[in-house]
Amino acid sequence: MKAVLVTSFGSLEGIQLAETARPVPKDDEVLIRVHYAGVNYPDVLIVKGLYQFRPELPFSPGGEVAGVVAEAGQSVTHFRIGSRVVAANGWGGFAEYLCVPATNCFELPATVPLREASVLLETYATACHALKDRAQIRSGERLLVVGAAGGTGVAAIQLGKLLGAEVIAAASTDEKLEVCQQAGADHLINYEAEGVKEKLRDFGGIDVVFDPVGGRFSETAFRSLRPGGRHLVVGFASGQIPSIPWNLPLLKSASIVGVFWGGFWRQYPMKNRENVAQLIKWMEEGKIKPELRGTYFPEEVSAALRKLDSRESLGKSCVDFTGSYR
Repeated sequence: MKAVLVTSFGSLEGIQLAETARPVPKDDEVLIRVHYAGVNYPDVLIVKGLYQFRPELPFSPGGEVAGVVAEAGQSVTHFRIGSRVVAANGWGGFAEYLCVPATNCFELPATVPLREASVLLETYATACHALKDRAQIRSGERLLVVGAAGGTGVAAIQLGKLLGAEVIAAASTDEKLEVCQQAGADHLINYEAEGVKEKLRDFGGIDVVFDPVGGRFSETAFRSLRPGGRHLVVGFASGQIPSIPWNLPLLKSASIVGVFWGGFWRQYPMKNRENVAQLIKWMEEGKIKPELRGTYFPEEVSAALRKLDSRESLGKSCVDFTGSYR
């Protein structure tokens, strides 16, 4: 089979399309014929060797896929050969075939396109876990989404609105803010051109901050929280892990809340299944729609990751493994 392989950590250039052996599913796994694979920031970190986990070399990045079941392990009874599915597995998805645990594989309705479904899990499941499970956001609360034009940010905007929140989207350019407005944000902040602290003060305080960026803006966002507020630490796309004075949570009576969806779906697979089932239902009903802006061929993965790493990407991108190779 064809697979995008990383042979050494550190450079986004050290990626090549190669022939490799087709994997064989274990008893509790399904083998998926990958049609599309989502591109996510953790893929950048894994290739650079900076993620929480380090796969054994060589490996294929790609943490989420959509395709059809080609084979199932002996103990798997709830998937048929040919079932349309979406799944996550940390890495291995930038390949024609991928084995995943059946517990994190989800059947798709016929009306949900595989291309759009391929970018559902890493972003929407993360945002759902963050807002629903970790923040326990309530209708009428005010949500600030940082880095709001990225895939996870757009997901947080759409889900925040579905959960009844008033959503403020913060991004670095007016072009990115247009994406946020289309996603349903109530208010927009250009944090490169406006006085962010003053703008947030004008809103009268924030209840929940959704922060996949980190860096210099995080402390300003945390200081905007009302008593009882929750700052969701989702990631560090800025490349900088912020240092917030420990007296701030005390003085603000506010919480810093970690969000790691990869750990959640491994530790609580049934709770994750409930969340994903709801997301698939909302997707089928048209209540959520991924902002899918780019489709790459397998030999273009390096370029896709470079664009994501430089924070030039808007919305989400995927890799096409349906056979249309250049």
